[in-house]
Amino acid sequence: MMYDVVTFGEAMLRLSPPHFARLEQTHSLEVEIGGSELNVAVGVSRLGMSSAWVSKLPSNPLGKMVRNRARELGVDTSHVIFSDQGRQGLYFVEYGAAPRASSVLYDRANSAISLIQPKEVDWKKILSKAKLFHVSGITPALSASAAETTAAAMKEAKEAGCLVSYDLNYRKKLWSPADAKKCQEPLMKLVDIITTTEEDTGVVFGIREENYQKAAERLSKTFGFKAVAITLREDLSVWKNNWTAIAYADGKIYSDRTYTVEIVDRVGAGDSFTAGFLYGYLTGGAEKGVKYGNALSALKHSMPGDFNWSTLEEVEAQIKGAGLRISR
Repeated sequence: MMYDVVTFGEAMLRLSPPHFARLEQTHSLEVEIGGSELNVAVGVSRLGMSSAWVSKLPSNPLGKMVRNRARELGVDTSHVIFSDQGRQGLYFVEYGAAPRASSVLYDRANSAISLIQPKEVDWKKILSKAKLFHVSGITPALSASAAETTAAAMKEAKEAGCLVSYDLNYRKKLWSPADAKKCQEPLMKLVDIITTTEEDTGVVFGIREENYQKAAERLSKTFGFKAVAITLREDLSVWKNNWTAIAYADGKIYSDRTYTVEIVDRVGAGDSFTAGFLYGYLTGGAEKGVKYGNALSALKHSMPGDFNWSTLEEVEAQIKGAGLRISR
């Protein structure tokens, strides 16, 4: 089977107290599935592309739940490794309301994917059938062997003639800025498309400019990327944000409208941008990528869970300026 997009990374069970409860006070938890690269695979699948997700899961009902949810959204999971070693990673989301911000608690140590070894995956076979390979900075942060596997996958993707997409996705709870730079800077020569934020660019690479357009241009010139996409969030309140994005490609800055989003759930919004950007880039270039990524991400804020259940028609309606009146 040919794939438009292949992604590689961890997916976790996401557990959340209902009704804005604190973890300490709750008596029940709502279960969702989420992980940056799987979220991207889901997003491009919902837009009509073929996608596959590569990962390592525990061979138990929790691991199978993750696999099943990915398949439900049209993602090929035939390359997922099931293992008797390691556990299913968890994370807890506590929803806030001003003045209390939402917060995340990770419980992912010794997850099955953190034990992955480079030779466990037949990257040559998988990527010989792909147009684009995507991974994020979360995956190499999981362990030394996960970092080795990420590097092996990216090298194989380049040899196979795939475009390589990378979301910098810095997580301070996983590694320090110095470790993130040491691991990721050598990988950047393999990357064609990078998605990031102005903040992460400064933390990891020390690239700070007077505005995000110049930061994107400097990133591109420093590492030779074909396209740099930067997402921009303005917090108006915990549950209301302004959201937009820009891209630098072919020596030009591409920008789009700013969406004011009412937030049902912001987790996964950046991954939705990446999915929409990749869809647009593969079907029409960076300018289209910004519009589709921006719209898909804006819509993601309106639905619970990490996954984006939007359709291509809904994304295109937003790009054309869909209103807020009820659809009957």
